[in-house]
Amino acid sequence: MATDNKPTDPHRPFALVGLAVTGILAGAALGALTNSINGRVSPLYFRNILGWHDFEDVWRASIAQGIFEGLLFGLFLALVFTIVVGCVSRARCSYGFGVGTLIFMAVAALVCWAVGGLLGMGLAALSPEFYRHAFLRVPQDFDEMLRYAWVGGSIWGIEFGGFALTILGSFLFYARWQRRAAGTP
Repeated sequence: MATDNKPTDPHRPFALVGLAVTGILAGAALGALTNSINGRVSPLYFRNILGWHDFEDVWRASIAQGIFEGLLFGLFLALVFTIVVGCVSRARCSYGFGVGTLIFMAVAALVCWAVGGLLGMGLAALSPEFYRHAFLRVPQDFDEMLRYAWVGGSIWGIEFGGFALTILGSFLFYARWQRRAAGTP
């Protein structure tokens, strides 16, 4: 049985293109999903941070913002990951093999989003005074502050998590590719 590391295996540049496009679209989808929740949790966050005081429908605008930012993050992170996949596999990786790691990274990014939101809320609950002084335009009402903290923390969670997961995902792909080349499960 031939492994993907043998020179006789075909180059798959279109699989790499597909992987890059999937990564970019995953970023947009994650941005839409997370901001559809965040826009409901604290519209005040978007009004205060993005200056959307004249927007009637902050929720829809937050989804559009999530798609936009997700596309930008997805573009950069998918480019990095696709370059790693292309170099490690010498452009011989199938789409299905590469997308397995990408799916792991997307699911883990959602976990980072939730953990970031919880950490933000925890920080605000632990020391409301510190939170109000450390972050911009935090509301005085405690419940609204917690919702505000969820949104800010979750956004930081998915953004920083996305960067970390691109690095981790690259190492995981490398390890999976080496195991496959060695013929071990």
